[in-house]
Amino acid sequence: MPREARMPSPDHTLTSLDELEALYGSPDPRSRAKETDQLTAPYRAFVEAAPFAVLATRGPDGLDCSPRGDAPGFVRVADPHTLLLPDRRGNNRIDSLRNILADPAVSLLFLIPGIGETLRVNGTARISTDPDLLDGFSVQGRVPRTILVIRIASVFFQCSRAVVRADLWNSDARARRDGVPTAGAMLAAASGDRHGGPAYDDGLADRVRATLY
Repeated sequence: MPREARMPSPDHTLTSLDELEALYGSPDPRSRAKETDQLTAPYRAFVEAAPFAVLATRGPDGLDCSPRGDAPGFVRVADPHTLLLPDRRGNNRIDSLRNILADPAVSLLFLIPGIGETLRVNGTARISTDPDLLDGFSVQGRVPRTILVIRIASVFFQCSRAVVRADLWNSDARARRDGVPTAGAMLAAASGDRHGGPAYDDGLADRVRATLY
């Protein structure tokens, strides 16, 4: 059962860098040493083994965080400074792409099931429709509409504490559907019952599988 939340007092809000650094102290020197401006061999191997990443962007309407996933290695390494990320089929909101047109800054967080460490990449992206590039990412005879060409500015791994605290890869601890709202329930609540509900949930898993690419 989640603990009851309360609103924090504004009297305890940090407002300066000095206050923040006084509270946390100096960073572990190793946290800086692990950061590079390109993919090392181990960092490349991590990217190539990852089936899931979270893409963060920012634009005129604020920030966005978008899940991306496919078979391991779906984000390809063009060279030690460049990643290629296909934009697979979705709902056509294209929030991430809109943001990149306004501000090319991006961040990626790579996760591998069963592995505690994650990999963080910061850089800039451009949107490519190069036909030869798109063809190289064909799956089941379908090509993505665009490819993000990401220029790496920094890359480093994150230790496993967050994953361990979350018990993220423990199959016995994973949430069951009971108590977790369905996609249809969330859509109905957000849209004032104009969309969603049980009719949306009916056959959703099959619809997702049929429209992956």
